[in-house]
Amino acid sequence: MTTVRVDRENARTASGAGATRQRAQWADVAKGVCIILVVLWHVIVKHYLQISWHIGVPVPSAWGTLGEQLLPLRMPVFFTISGVFAANAVKRPWRVLVRSRIAKFLYLYAVWLLIHTAVLAVVPDFLTDHADSVLDLVEQLTITPSNLWYLYALALYFAFAKAVRRVPRPVMLAAAAALSVITAAGVLATPGDRGGFYQNLVFFLGGLYLKPYVERWAATATNRRMVLTFVVYAAALTAMAAAGAQHWAGVWLAVSVTAVAFGITAAARLSRWRAVGDALAGLGRRTLPIYVIHMPLLALSHRFLVGPMSGLGADGQAFVAAGYPIVLTAVVMSLSLAIHRGLMAIHATWLFEPPGARRRQAALTAGSDLR
Repeated sequence: MTTVRVDRENARTASGAGATRQRAQWADVAKGVCIILVVLWHVIVKHYLQISWHIGVPVPSAWGTLGEQLLPLRMPVFFTISGVFAANAVKRPWRVLVRSRIAKFLYLYAVWLLIHTAVLAVVPDFLTDHADSVLDLVEQLTITPSNLWYLYALALYFAFAKAVRRVPRPVMLAAAAALSVITAAGVLATPGDRGGFYQNLVFFLGGLYLKPYVERWAATATNRRMVLTFVVYAAALTAMAAAGAQHWAGVWLAVSVTAVAFGITAAARLSRWRAVGDALAGLGRRTLPIYVIHMPLLALSHRFLVGPMSGLGADGQAFVAAGYPIVLTAVVMSLSLAIHRGLMAIHATWLFEPPGARRRQAALTAGSDLR
Protein backbone atom coordinates (compact mmCIF):
# COMPACT_ATOMS: atom_id res chain seq x y z
CA MET A 1 0.00 0.00 0.00
CA THR A 2 2.82 2.38 0.84
CA THR A 3 4.49 1.67 -2.49
CA VAL A 4 1.26 2.42 -4.34
CA ARG A 5 0.86 5.75 -2.55
CA VAL A 6 4.45 6.71 -3.29
CA ASP A 7 4.08 5.73 -6.94
CA ARG A 8 0.88 7.72 -7.27
CA GLU A 9 2.46 10.72 -5.61
CA ASN A 10 5.46 10.44 -7.94
CA ALA A 11 3.11 10.18 -10.90
CA ARG A 12 1.23 13.29 -9.79
CA THR A 13 4.52 15.12 -9.30
CA ALA A 14 5.80 14.06 -12.70
CA SER A 15 2.50 15.02 -14.29
CA GLY A 16 2.64 18.43 -12.65
CA ALA A 17 6.24 18.92 -13.74
CA GLY A 18 5.27 17.95 -17.28
CA ALA A 19 2.39 20.43 -17.29
CA THR A 20 4.68 23.15 -16.00
CA ARG A 21 7.25 22.36 -18.68
CA GLN A 22 4.54 22.43 -21.33
CA ARG A 23 3.30 25.83 -20.12
CA ALA A 24 6.85 27.15 -20.12
CA GLN A 25 7.42 25.65 -23.56
CA TRP A 26 4.48 27.38 -25.24
CA ALA A 27 5.39 30.68 -23.58
CA ASP A 28 9.01 30.39 -24.71
CA VAL A 29 7.84 29.50 -28.21
CA ALA A 30 5.70 32.65 -28.23
CA LYS A 31 8.67 34.74 -27.10
CA GLY A 32 10.87 33.11 -29.73
CA VAL A 33 8.43 33.96 -32.52
CA CYS A 34 8.02 37.50 -31.20
CA ILE A 35 11.75 38.23 -31.08
CA ILE A 36 12.08 36.99 -34.68
CA LEU A 37 9.26 39.32 -35.71
CA VAL A 38 10.80 42.24 -33.80
CA VAL A 39 14.16 41.83 -35.54
CA LEU A 40 12.47 41.27 -38.91
CA TRP A 41 10.44 44.47 -38.50
CA HIS A 42 13.55 46.47 -37.66
CA VAL A 43 15.36 44.97 -40.66
CA ILE A 44 12.47 45.93 -42.93
CA VAL A 45 11.70 49.45 -41.75
CA LYS A 46 15.17 50.63 -40.72
CA HIS A 47 17.23 49.10 -43.52
CA TYR A 48 15.37 47.23 -46.27
CA LEU A 49 12.94 50.05 -47.11
CA GLN A 50 15.81 52.58 -47.05
CA ILE A 51 17.49 50.85 -49.98
CA SER A 52 16.92 52.49 -53.36
CA TRP A 53 15.02 49.72 -55.14
CA HIS A 54 14.51 49.83 -58.92
CA ILE A 55 13.10 46.43 -59.79
CA GLY A 56 9.68 47.35 -61.21
CA VAL A 57 7.73 44.99 -58.92
CA PRO A 58 6.31 45.95 -55.49
CA VAL A 59 8.26 43.38 -53.46
CA PRO A 60 9.70 45.97 -50.98
CA SER A 61 6.29 47.53 -50.38
CA ALA A 62 4.85 44.05 -49.83
CA TRP A 63 7.43 43.42 -47.11
CA GLY A 64 6.57 46.77 -45.54
CA THR A 65 2.86 45.94 -45.60
CA LEU A 66 3.47 42.52 -44.05
CA GLY A 67 5.51 44.07 -41.24
CA GLU A 68 2.76 46.57 -40.50
CA GLN A 69 0.13 43.82 -40.29
CA LEU A 70 2.13 42.17 -37.53
CA LEU A 71 2.35 45.32 -35.38
CA PRO A 72 -0.69 44.36 -33.25
CA LEU A 73 0.85 40.94 -32.63
CA ARG A 74 4.53 41.38 -31.72
CA MET A 75 4.65 43.49 -28.59
CA PRO A 76 1.14 42.73 -27.24
CA VAL A 77 1.98 39.00 -27.17
CA PHE A 78 5.42 39.74 -25.72
CA PHE A 79 3.95 41.79 -22.89
CA THR A 80 1.13 39.33 -22.23
CA ILE A 81 3.71 36.57 -21.71
CA SER A 82 5.80 38.92 -19.55
CA GLY A 83 2.72 39.56 -17.42
CA VAL A 84 2.09 35.83 -17.02
CA PHE A 85 5.68 35.33 -15.86
CA ALA A 86 5.40 38.36 -13.52
CA ALA A 87 2.57 36.94 -11.42
CA ASN A 88 4.76 35.42 -8.71
CA ALA A 89 7.35 38.21 -8.68
CA VAL A 90 4.75 40.90 -7.98
CA LYS A 91 3.70 39.03 -4.83
CA ARG A 92 7.17 39.37 -3.31
CA PRO A 93 8.13 42.16 -0.85
CA TRP A 94 9.08 45.51 -2.34
CA ARG A 95 12.78 45.12 -1.53
CA VAL A 96 12.93 41.78 -3.38
CA LEU A 97 10.93 43.04 -6.34
CA VAL A 98 13.03 46.19 -6.66
CA ARG A 99 16.28 44.24 -6.62
CA SER A 100 15.24 41.30 -8.78
CA ARG A 101 13.11 43.07 -11.38
CA ILE A 102 12.81 46.86 -11.26
CA ALA A 103 16.48 47.73 -10.63
CA LYS A 104 17.60 44.92 -12.94
CA PHE A 105 15.64 46.16 -15.95
CA LEU A 106 16.51 49.80 -15.33
CA TYR A 107 20.17 48.84 -15.04
CA LEU A 108 20.08 46.89 -18.31
CA TYR A 109 18.24 49.72 -20.03
CA ALA A 110 20.83 52.29 -18.92
CA VAL A 111 23.86 50.15 -19.81
CA TRP A 112 22.63 49.25 -23.26
CA LEU A 113 21.32 52.73 -23.95
CA LEU A 114 24.88 54.01 -23.52
CA ILE A 115 26.20 51.28 -25.83
CA HIS A 116 23.53 51.99 -28.45
CA THR A 117 24.20 55.72 -28.26
CA ALA A 118 27.91 55.18 -28.90
CA VAL A 119 27.35 52.83 -31.85
CA LEU A 120 24.55 54.86 -33.43
CA ALA A 121 26.75 57.96 -33.33
CA VAL A 122 28.87 56.22 -35.97
CA VAL A 123 25.80 55.70 -38.18
CA PRO A 124 23.91 59.02 -37.87
CA ASP A 125 21.70 58.34 -40.91
CA PHE A 126 20.35 55.07 -39.47
CA LEU A 127 16.60 55.42 -39.08
CA THR A 128 16.11 55.14 -35.31
CA ASP A 129 15.94 57.59 -32.41
CA HIS A 130 19.33 58.19 -30.83
CA ALA A 131 20.73 60.79 -28.49
CA ASP A 132 22.74 63.58 -30.13
CA SER A 133 23.48 65.43 -26.88
CA VAL A 134 23.68 64.92 -23.14
CA LEU A 135 20.20 66.41 -22.79
CA ASP A 136 18.82 63.91 -25.33
CA LEU A 137 20.47 61.07 -23.42
CA VAL A 138 18.98 62.23 -20.12
CA GLU A 139 15.57 62.44 -21.78
CA GLN A 140 15.88 58.88 -23.10
CA LEU A 141 16.96 57.67 -19.68
CA THR A 142 13.94 59.20 -17.98
CA ILE A 143 10.80 60.22 -19.88
CA THR A 144 11.22 59.30 -23.57
CA PRO A 145 12.48 55.72 -23.92
CA SER A 146 14.62 54.69 -26.86
CA ASN A 147 14.33 51.59 -29.05
CA LEU A 148 15.22 49.63 -25.88
CA TRP A 149 11.88 50.68 -24.42
CA TYR A 150 10.80 47.10 -23.64
CA LEU A 151 13.30 47.00 -20.74
CA TYR A 152 12.23 50.47 -19.57
CA ALA A 153 8.58 49.45 -19.74
CA LEU A 154 9.09 46.21 -17.81
CA ALA A 155 10.78 48.03 -14.92
CA LEU A 156 7.96 50.56 -14.61
CA TYR A 157 5.21 48.00 -15.23
CA PHE A 158 6.49 45.86 -12.36
CA ALA A 159 6.59 48.88 -10.06
CA PHE A 160 3.13 50.00 -11.14
CA ALA A 161 1.58 46.53 -10.76
CA LYS A 162 3.01 46.25 -7.25
CA ALA A 163 1.84 49.75 -6.26
CA VAL A 164 -1.77 49.14 -7.38
CA ARG A 165 -2.05 45.54 -6.19
CA ARG A 166 -4.89 46.44 -3.78
CA VAL A 167 -6.92 48.26 -6.44
CA PRO A 168 -9.65 46.05 -7.96
CA ARG A 169 -8.28 44.36 -11.04
CA PRO A 170 -11.19 45.23 -13.35
CA VAL A 171 -10.63 48.90 -12.51
CA MET A 172 -6.92 48.72 -13.39
CA LEU A 173 -7.55 46.77 -16.60
CA ALA A 174 -10.17 49.31 -17.64
CA ALA A 175 -7.82 52.21 -16.90
CA ALA A 176 -4.95 50.58 -18.81
CA ALA A 177 -7.29 49.85 -21.73
CA ALA A 178 -8.40 53.48 -21.75
CA LEU A 179 -4.76 54.61 -21.83
CA SER A 180 -4.12 52.28 -24.78
CA VAL A 181 -7.19 53.56 -26.62
CA ILE A 182 -6.43 57.25 -26.26
CA THR A 183 -2.81 56.67 -27.21
CA ALA A 184 -3.75 54.78 -30.38
CA ALA A 185 -6.24 57.56 -31.20
CA GLY A 186 -3.40 60.11 -31.16
CA VAL A 187 -4.71 62.05 -28.17
CA LEU A 188 -1.42 61.81 -26.27
CA ALA A 189 1.96 63.01 -27.45
CA THR A 190 4.20 60.00 -28.01
CA PRO A 191 7.75 61.10 -28.83
CA GLY A 192 10.34 58.35 -29.11
CA ASP A 193 8.79 55.03 -28.13
CA ARG A 194 6.40 56.42 -25.56
CA GLY A 195 3.47 55.20 -27.62
CA GLY A 196 4.39 51.54 -27.19
CA PHE A 197 4.96 52.14 -23.49
CA TYR A 198 1.45 53.57 -23.05
CA GLN A 199 -0.33 51.07 -25.29
CA ASN A 200 1.07 47.83 -23.89
CA LEU A 201 0.48 48.24 -20.17
CA VAL A 202 -2.96 46.69 -20.64
CA PHE A 203 -1.39 43.51 -22.08
CA PHE A 204 1.12 43.20 -19.25
CA LEU A 205 -1.67 43.59 -16.69
CA GLY A 206 -3.85 41.23 -18.70
CA GLY A 207 -1.19 38.50 -18.54
CA LEU A 208 -0.62 39.22 -14.85
CA TYR A 209 -4.27 39.32 -13.74
CA LEU A 210 -5.63 36.69 -16.13
CA LYS A 211 -2.75 34.21 -15.90
CA PRO A 212 -4.95 31.13 -15.19
CA TYR A 213 -7.17 31.94 -18.17
CA VAL A 214 -4.21 32.56 -20.47
CA GLU A 215 -2.62 29.27 -19.44
CA ARG A 216 -5.92 27.43 -19.90
CA TRP A 217 -6.33 29.01 -23.34
CA ALA A 218 -2.87 27.72 -24.30
CA ALA A 219 -3.39 24.28 -22.73
CA THR A 220 -6.65 23.71 -24.62
CA ALA A 221 -5.46 25.10 -27.97
CA THR A 222 -6.53 23.16 -31.05
CA ASN A 223 -5.81 23.45 -34.75
CA ARG A 224 -9.41 24.45 -35.30
CA ARG A 225 -9.08 27.32 -32.83
CA MET A 226 -5.79 28.37 -34.40
CA VAL A 227 -7.43 28.65 -37.81
CA LEU A 228 -10.46 30.43 -36.37
CA THR A 229 -8.42 32.99 -34.42
CA PHE A 230 -6.23 33.61 -37.46
CA VAL A 231 -9.30 34.26 -39.62
CA VAL A 232 -10.69 36.67 -37.02
CA TYR A 233 -7.32 38.47 -36.75
CA ALA A 234 -6.96 38.70 -40.54
CA ALA A 235 -10.53 39.92 -40.94
CA ALA A 236 -10.05 42.55 -38.23
CA LEU A 237 -6.83 43.76 -39.88
CA THR A 238 -8.51 43.92 -43.29
CA ALA A 239 -11.51 45.83 -41.95
CA MET A 240 -9.28 48.28 -40.08
CA ALA A 241 -7.16 48.92 -43.17
CA ALA A 242 -10.14 49.22 -45.51
CA ALA A 243 -11.87 51.73 -43.26
CA GLY A 244 -8.68 53.58 -42.34
CA ALA A 245 -9.68 52.99 -38.73
CA GLN A 246 -6.25 52.65 -37.13
CA HIS A 247 -6.90 55.73 -35.00
CA TRP A 248 -10.55 55.12 -34.24
CA ALA A 249 -11.21 54.74 -30.54
CA GLY A 250 -10.81 51.14 -29.44
CA VAL A 251 -10.10 49.64 -32.87
CA TRP A 252 -6.36 49.13 -32.43
CA LEU A 253 -6.87 47.57 -29.01
CA ALA A 254 -9.56 45.23 -30.29
CA VAL A 255 -7.37 44.09 -33.20
CA SER A 256 -4.45 43.57 -30.81
CA VAL A 257 -6.60 41.41 -28.53
CA THR A 258 -7.52 39.18 -31.49
CA ALA A 259 -3.82 39.03 -32.36
CA VAL A 260 -2.92 37.91 -28.83
CA ALA A 261 -5.60 35.21 -28.92
CA PHE A 262 -4.19 33.93 -32.21
CA GLY A 263 -0.55 34.28 -31.13
CA ILE A 264 -0.97 32.27 -27.94
CA THR A 265 -2.99 29.59 -29.74
CA ALA A 266 -0.40 29.29 -32.51
CA ALA A 267 2.47 29.17 -30.01
CA ALA A 268 0.74 26.41 -28.07
CA ARG A 269 0.27 24.36 -31.22
CA LEU A 270 3.84 24.97 -32.42
CA SER A 271 5.19 23.90 -29.03
CA ARG A 272 3.77 20.43 -29.65
CA TRP A 273 5.69 20.14 -32.92
CA ARG A 274 8.90 19.00 -31.34
CA ALA A 275 11.54 20.04 -33.87
CA VAL A 276 10.15 23.54 -34.49
CA GLY A 277 8.87 24.06 -30.96
CA ASP A 278 12.19 23.26 -29.30
CA ALA A 279 14.09 25.56 -31.67
CA LEU A 280 11.70 28.47 -31.11
CA ALA A 281 11.63 27.88 -27.36
CA GLY A 282 15.43 27.96 -27.35
CA LEU A 283 15.28 31.39 -28.96
CA GLY A 284 12.56 32.43 -26.52
CA ARG A 285 14.87 31.71 -23.59
CA ARG A 286 17.56 33.96 -25.13
CA THR A 287 15.53 36.98 -26.13
CA LEU A 288 17.52 39.43 -23.98
CA PRO A 289 20.86 39.21 -25.84
CA ILE A 290 19.10 39.30 -29.20
CA TYR A 291 17.00 42.27 -28.16
CA VAL A 292 19.86 44.40 -26.85
CA ILE A 293 22.52 43.48 -29.43
CA HIS A 294 20.63 43.33 -32.73
CA MET A 295 20.07 47.07 -33.23
CA PRO A 296 23.75 48.12 -33.16
CA LEU A 297 24.53 45.20 -35.46
CA LEU A 298 21.76 46.24 -37.84
CA ALA A 299 22.97 49.85 -37.80
CA LEU A 300 26.51 48.79 -38.73
CA SER A 301 25.14 46.44 -41.39
CA HIS A 302 23.10 49.30 -42.80
CA ARG A 303 26.19 51.48 -43.07
CA PHE A 304 28.05 48.91 -45.15
CA LEU A 305 25.17 47.38 -47.12
CA VAL A 306 22.78 50.17 -48.08
CA GLY A 307 25.13 51.61 -50.72
CA PRO A 308 26.04 48.34 -52.46
CA MET A 309 22.43 47.12 -52.34
CA SER A 310 21.14 50.38 -53.81
CA GLY A 311 23.79 50.18 -56.53
CA LEU A 312 22.90 46.68 -57.68
CA GLY A 313 21.45 46.39 -61.14
CA ALA A 314 17.78 45.61 -61.62
CA ASP A 315 18.51 41.91 -62.22
CA GLY A 316 20.61 41.64 -59.08
CA GLN A 317 18.02 43.40 -56.98
CA ALA A 318 15.22 41.28 -58.41
CA PHE A 319 17.18 38.17 -57.42
CA VAL A 320 17.69 39.19 -53.77
CA ALA A 321 14.65 41.37 -53.00
CA ALA A 322 12.23 38.66 -51.86
CA GLY A 323 14.53 36.81 -49.48
CA TYR A 324 16.81 39.62 -48.34
CA PRO A 325 14.92 40.52 -45.12
CA ILE A 326 14.77 36.88 -44.04
CA VAL A 327 18.47 36.29 -44.66
CA LEU A 328 19.57 39.50 -42.93
CA THR A 329 17.26 38.78 -39.97
CA ALA A 330 18.81 35.33 -39.56
CA VAL A 331 22.33 36.73 -39.85
CA VAL A 332 21.74 39.52 -37.34
CA MET A 333 20.14 37.15 -34.82
CA SER A 334 22.91 34.58 -35.22
CA LEU A 335 25.60 37.22 -34.78
CA SER A 336 23.79 38.59 -31.72
CA LEU A 337 23.86 35.17 -30.07
CA ALA A 338 27.48 34.62 -31.10
CA ILE A 339 28.49 37.96 -29.58
CA HIS A 340 26.60 37.06 -26.42
CA ARG A 341 28.48 33.76 -26.14
CA GLY A 342 31.76 35.60 -26.64
CA LEU A 343 30.91 38.16 -23.98
CA MET A 344 29.94 35.44 -21.53
CA ALA A 345 33.18 33.59 -22.29
CA ILE A 346 35.19 36.64 -21.18
CA HIS A 347 32.94 36.99 -18.10
CA ALA A 348 31.25 40.22 -19.24
CA THR A 349 28.13 39.13 -17.37
CA TRP A 350 27.57 42.70 -16.13
CA LEU A 351 26.19 43.46 -19.59
CA PHE A 352 23.27 41.09 -19.04
CA GLU A 353 22.65 41.19 -15.31
CA PRO A 354 23.52 43.61 -12.50
CA PRO A 355 26.80 42.95 -10.68
CA GLY A 356 26.31 40.52 -7.81
CA ALA A 357 23.00 39.20 -9.15
CA ARG A 358 24.24 35.63 -9.40
CA ARG A 359 25.63 35.65 -5.85
CA ARG A 360 22.32 36.93 -4.48
CA GLN A 361 20.39 34.31 -6.46
CA ALA A 362 22.69 31.55 -5.20
CA ALA A 363 22.21 32.72 -1.63
CA LEU A 364 18.46 32.84 -2.09
CA THR A 365 18.44 29.32 -3.56
CA ALA A 366 20.60 28.01 -0.71
CA GLY A 367 18.24 29.55 1.80
CA SER A 368 15.28 27.94 0.09
CA ASP A 369 17.01 24.55 0.17
CA LEU A 370 17.67 24.89 3.89
CA ARG A 371 14.04 25.67 4.57
